[in-house]
Amino acid sequence: MTDHTEAIDVDVLSGAQIAPFLDQLAQLRLTVFREWPYLYEGDLDYERDYLRVYLQSLQSVFVLARLAGSGKVIGCATGIPLADESADIRGEFDRVGIDTAKIFYFGESVLLGDYRGRGLGHRFFDGREGHAASLGGFSHTVFCAVDRATDDPRRPPGARDLGGFWGQRGYRRHPHLAAHISWPELGSVESKPHRLSIWSRPLDGHRAEWE
Repeated sequence: MTDHTEAIDVDVLSGAQIAPFLDQLAQLRLTVFREWPYLYEGDLDYERDYLRVYLQSLQSVFVLARLAGSGKVIGCATGIPLADESADIRGEFDRVGIDTAKIFYFGESVLLGDYRGRGLGHRFFDGREGHAASLGGFSHTVFCAVDRATDDPRRPPGARDLGGFWGQRGYRRHPHLAAHISWPELGSVESKPHRLSIWSRPLDGHRAEWE
């Protein structure tokens, strides 16, 4: 049984500081990404390789949530300069002529279901936005969100639409910008492309010049 009163430590780490947690984070990503809306049939080796890109970036950030007693990793949110991200993510910005050197990209936020609703989503955003601002040189923070049809029969009852939460944080969805990333869905070994909407927010003191 989960102890919902157990204290949670949240730390902001960068680059190689995340190395001791690599395996836990890879497993956490697999667990959460099997859920809606990702429905991702992944493997640990791929997740480790993906995380190593962030580990090797000198300006990456990991907002790490752990149980205070055991140190178990129960959530994490990542970020990296967009210029260090994959071409799948950078490509849409390059296509429309947006300078990727000025954008700090937020990777996924993953949190075990038992610990949701405790304000960690805000702490994940606070930690990443603060890190991006502290680096200097970045005008915007951006992230991608999986698009699913409203009538998708796999949508679980009561699935939460996070658009309102992101809007409260000052993010805006760009209807004409999207990334396309392939992954295998549950029960399949064949990857297929998925559309992800792009959301952005200007960092404090910067104008939304490309919005």
